[in-house]
Parts: sequence; structure tokens; C-alpha cells
Amino acid sequence: MSEYTIVVPDNDIISCVCGTNDSNLKLIEESLGVSVFTRGNELSIDSNDQETCQKFQFIIDRIVDEINDGGLDSEDIVVSVLNTQKKVNADEISILIPGAVKKIYPRSQNQAEYINKLQTKDIVFCTGSAGSGKTFLAVAEALRLVLSHVKNKLIITRPVVEAGESLGFLPGDLEQKINPYLRPLRDAMETLVSIETVRRLTEAGIIETAPLAYMRGRTLSNAVIILDEAQNTTCSQMKMFLTRMGENSKMFITGDTTQIDLPHKTPSGLIHSINILNKIEDIGFMELTAEDVVRNRLVKKIVRAYENEEQK
Repeated sequence: MSEYTIVVPDNDIISCVCGTNDSNLKLIEESLGVSVFTRGNELSIDSNDQETCQKFQFIIDRIVDEINDGGLDSEDIVVSVLNTQKKVNADEISILIPGAVKKIYPRSQNQAEYINKLQTKDIVFCTGSAGSGKTFLAVAEALRLVLSHVKNKLIITRPVVEAGESLGFLPGDLEQKINPYLRPLRDAMETLVSIETVRRLTEAGIIETAPLAYMRGRTLSNAVIILDEAQNTTCSQMKMFLTRMGENSKMFITGDTTQIDLPHKTPSGLIHSINILNKIEDIGFMELTAEDVVRNRLVKKIVRAYENEEQK
């Protein structure tokens, strides 16, 4: 039987890929159904089956990319990569942004389904915990669409709902007033492409940021529009936003229904819209959970603890 071998030139990385006492390799072997062994900085399998070899190559490439990114413990990386292999062709479920240094891959099965909806539906609602990837993946797909010239413009907006504070009392012009509210979306963009690219697109008017109230009366055509923190929209604001959609546009709506800051007894437009629109097949709906959190491992534990408390 012939071997298929992958060379990993960095010894520290191959050590992370293998895991403590080759624990990660055992997980990979279970997924592939063949033995994986090492020689120096080489990883090999005893197989000449093309599909198995391609899957092995893809798994190792993804694990190496994730380790280089430095975002997770190596065992968490291997588990998340293998989980996305179970039900979907993860090689097809990814986001490649022109000019970015690497592809964006899902780190959970739910994230893979979310990316698929972002790429196949014109309107996508996504709810989820902090750090679950709902906003990050929406921003990544939006940048892909704009930098690939599929859409002409990226518009990012959110309702401004803060206790005891309003835009009128904040210093500066409109852009300076809204910037603190939209900073998380800009942070996401700047981890995906260079700060210079974000600046250039903003100065050219290709990336536009505005409070939700400034959407009224507009028709947004040939654009991708992100509404973040949508749990803080009222029902009338959400209806206004959704009806701004013009020809050849996409809308991504994200929010965390456990963090509603609206006045007491004011219903959330996000929850209301999901309840009344969920029968429309052309609209995608996704709910991410604590299992999809990809920030510091401690964040996942915190989110899970709060979820458990709410269920009591």
C-alpha cells in the first residue's frame, strides 16, 4: 500500500498538530479511518484513496492555519475542524476575501451552516451568544462580496440604544458620534483585511456606516447591508430596515436576544421579525450557541453558565 505524506516545516506546529501523546492524531485517525504516523516533520497515512488523501490534506492544512492564527488550544482546533467535516464539505464552506491572507473556515457545524446561508440567501437572521461568530462571519462574507465586485457597497448599521446617552449629546460630527457604536464591526474588518484597505474603501464611500435611523427613506440597491445588535430594534424600526432592500442586495441581521437594552415592555424587533417571517423560504435563519463560541475558552464557559442559569 502506498503512502500519502504531508511535510510540515515548523517543528513547533507539527508538535501542536500531534498533540500530547499524539492525542490529536488519534482523533484524526478516527475521522479518516486510517492510521496516521509521523517521521520527523512529516505526517503520513497508509492510503492511496484519492478522497481520503484529499480529506487528510484539507484537515492538516486547516489545523495548521488555525494554529498559526493562534486563536485556540490545539485540541480545540482539531475537534472543531473534524466536527465541520462530519456533515458538510468544509472545503466548499469557506470565505475567501480578495487580498486577505487566508480563507475563513467555520469552526463548528453551526458556523458552517451559517456561512452556507450567508452565501445562498438574500436575507439572513442570526442570533447567538457573544463570541459565537455571528457578526464576524457576516462581515467576512460582506467584504468578500464587495472586494469581489459582486456588490458595489457595504453598509453597516445598528440601533443606538444606550442608557442615559444619545447621539445628540456625544461630541463630534456624525461619523465621530457613531464610531464607538460600530467599532466592533470595524475591528472585525481590520482582522480580515488591512487597515489601509478599510480606510480606502471608507474614503471611497464603498463602506458606509450610519445609525439605523438614517436608513429611513432610502432604497439600498446592489449592496450588502449588515444590521448588528438587532435585538435593540423596535418592531417598527425592523420593518423600516427590511423594506429598504433594493434590487440585487443582501441583508445580514445579527443579534443576541439575551442582551436586549430596550425600555421595559418594548418588544424586540428582532424576535418579532423572526416569529413572523420564519415561514418564508427565501430568508435564512440561524441560531448559534455556546458551543460555537470561538473566543477565549473561558468565554465559552461564561456563556454556558449564563445559559444554564436562564434555564432554571
